[in-house]
Amino acid sequence: MFSFECFGGGSIRAAWTVVVFLAAGTASRAAESEPDPQPQTTPQAIVADFLGRYCAECHDADSAEGDREFDSFKLPLASVEQQITADEIVDQLTLKLMPPEDAPQPTDAERLAVLDALRNGIEASREQFRSTGGRTVMRRLSNREYENTLATLFDRRVDTLGLTADFPKDNTVGHMDNLGESLVTSGFLLDQYFQAASRLVEARLGKPAMEPKTWHFTDNFRQYEELSNPHRSAFKYEYLCLYEQPNTDTRQGGYGHIEDFLEGVPVAGLYDIEVHAQALHRDTHYDPKIFRIDFSEPFQLAVVPGDVTKGHIHYPQAIEPILGRAIVPDEQPEWLTFRVWLEAGQTPRFIFPNGPYESRASVIEVNKRYKDEFDPKKYSAGVSRTHILREGALPHIRIGEIKVHGPIEEPHGGKEQVAVFGPQGFQAGRALEQLFAFGRRAYRRPLNDSDRDRIETFYQQRLSDDATPRQAALDTLKMMLCSPSFLYLSEITPEQKTLLNPYDLASRLSYALWAAPPDDVLFAAAAEGKLTEPGELKKQIVRMLDDERSDAFVSGFTDSWLNLREIGNLPPPRKAAPQYYSENLPDSMKQEARRFFRDLLDKDGPVSDFLDADYTFVDKKLAKLYGLPEQKTLRLADGFQRVSLAGNKQRGGVLGMAGVLTVSANGVDTSPVTRGVWVMENILGTPPPPPPDEVPSIESDVSGAKTIREKLTKHSEDKTCFVCHRNIDPLGYALESFDPIGRWRTKYPKPKGKGSAATIDASGKLPSGETFEDFASFKAVLRASRHELFQRSLIEKLLTYATGRQMEPADRFAIDDIVARVQSKDGARLRTIVIEVLTSELFRSR
Repeated sequence: MFSFECFGGGSIRAAWTVVVFLAAGTASRAAESEPDPQPQTTPQAIVADFLGRYCAECHDADSAEGDREFDSFKLPLASVEQQITADEIVDQLTLKLMPPEDAPQPTDAERLAVLDALRNGIEASREQFRSTGGRTVMRRLSNREYENTLATLFDRRVDTLGLTADFPKDNTVGHMDNLGESLVTSGFLLDQYFQAASRLVEARLGKPAMEPKTWHFTDNFRQYEELSNPHRSAFKYEYLCLYEQPNTDTRQGGYGHIEDFLEGVPVAGLYDIEVHAQALHRDTHYDPKIFRIDFSEPFQLAVVPGDVTKGHIHYPQAIEPILGRAIVPDEQPEWLTFRVWLEAGQTPRFIFPNGPYESRASVIEVNKRYKDEFDPKKYSAGVSRTHILREGALPHIRIGEIKVHGPIEEPHGGKEQVAVFGPQGFQAGRALEQLFAFGRRAYRRPLNDSDRDRIETFYQQRLSDDATPRQAALDTLKMMLCSPSFLYLSEITPEQKTLLNPYDLASRLSYALWAAPPDDVLFAAAAEGKLTEPGELKKQIVRMLDDERSDAFVSGFTDSWLNLREIGNLPPPRKAAPQYYSENLPDSMKQEARRFFRDLLDKDGPVSDFLDADYTFVDKKLAKLYGLPEQKTLRLADGFQRVSLAGNKQRGGVLGMAGVLTVSANGVDTSPVTRGVWVMENILGTPPPPPPDEVPSIESDVSGAKTIREKLTKHSEDKTCFVCHRNIDPLGYALESFDPIGRWRTKYPKPKGKGSAATIDASGKLPSGETFEDFASFKAVLRASRHELFQRSLIEKLLTYATGRQMEPADRFAIDDIVARVQSKDGARLRTIVIEVLTSELFRSR
């Protein structure tokens, strides 16, 4: 009874690997002690006999479970479909997933014999059925690639403009946000592209000249809502105060603005901001638990942009990247200086990144617990804070003066002017030459006659409309930034050719590693025709990996592979996990995975460390969440540090990372099914099919079940459920020792009302027979028997990300070759794998 039902036509894809469960000596002895009752002499007979004995009951023409029918399957392989089926059978037999354990089992000798026959049959058919190769659909830039590209072309950050804030969210396939099939373009998006191009060009190149000016603010520091009256009474608006971090629920004192500067700066540019500030009451005698922050850390002040036309100035806004950050002194006020970029109309706002959590709740608690410390004539309970500001010790940042100076003059008119027009700036007599040079960079290839004609025609048309030469040039830039040649990774490789030409290869490589256009070095290699040479291609890959711009690859790929970009979409309740918010854990969670990946990439470390490792990278916040001893020694200023996990059975590998454990939960509780599916999809590369419509929901008929394990056991009594759940559930049980944000636990939450908390049972048994008792032994099983499966899955995901298309069944044999090459080079190591992927024919093909 050989069933593929739970894989939905997919493959475990472990072909060409050794049979990890069968040592050669064991197989040899089995062959001697358990001879085949009907010895077969030809591969065709061996396969036919095996399928007849062990598979026909479920996979004959009448049954065909999992859409697999073996009556017509035979050697030699007659089609690509049979080739793929043979590969799937090899996968299933190699991992001993089939026949199922409740069916008659073949001997080791029989299993080895049929595997050998099938592998030889696959190899013999490869040349005959060599795939023409899947092709990457011409795709547009993803939103993140679009912003990165503009930042590169204009040599300035563009996140302050929020160009994609109103764009439709990019669709994803398998968590990947850069696949051609999902990056659709609508009329609405085209209109957004035009508006974004116009905003960018006018803001950066069309801004009027302005002499630097200084604004000095010393009073009228109004604050809104609950803070307004207390600040008027206690300070007469002489101080601008920050009482909480920005990520709170009630929004009382998280943002400080300048009331007399709501109109913002008149033109985009660099501005120097000076702030006379002091940290008050970091030594407060109030119970630190009230504020939920680490008072051993100095207070931090940061600057973000604000726009009064985009919403409440004292609330979070869609466009507020951190522009600068500084430590605030305790003893006395000092001048803190920030040089920041502000767009026209933006005003600087100040935030307290490591400030108290929920100022309103803190005030209520202080009023409740320290009532006797205040003058009873002026005391008022609840959210009243005037008396606390006068007499109390509420921790906060106090600002007394603010100076804004700018725009700061920059050499050659600014980075954008140099990037677009060159050091000499715009020259009307060379306008077309300058526009053609920009077009070459924007289109990522040499311009053809049609490109030049279109650019020249548009420029001349604007001149005929009485536009000045400079404005005509700016309008032409806008047109170019809306061109399909800019918005799409269009290919100029001739249709009849399979391998990409040098310029197309340069773009594919630069967007894979930098999420941005090629630099001058890569462009030169393409122009000289060298990039398609294996040696030069590898040289460029190594150079680009060593460049800090490859951080875009690290973040983009880990966000896609591990689905980290979804962290925060299902946040936990604030009362259940306040530190998730108070310490901004989502950012730290993502950084741990990125630092771990970066370290393996830089050192060419073994990818098996992703499955289990005796180290990780944490900052102070994660060290506290994980209960590591480093929580006592790390400071926030230390950032992320490599820490040892030797002897720690609660962490190690990506499955022990809070980011993975958070994104594989639903924010409120955990489910072995959800996390089990996550492991199958992202670690093993074997996503289960969606449940059939007729399968009952997990809540049905579970009366009397006390734990999630008992519920799933009852659920799986339905035979339609069992086929899939026997593969999914054990993988999820192993992760039940972690709560929805990745904290270690030994018991489930206590149920409401009567009853005690159930003990966590993280043991399980995989369909192939291996058992594990806890999270640590589960990782040991994965590393021992699933590491090659994981390696192949990782290679496929890297290929998908780098090429912008999903891998197809016909690609599996090319992937086999990559796997073989990687394993022949001192084991599977991350940098080696990335280089092999990026030099492979799959990556270099249309």
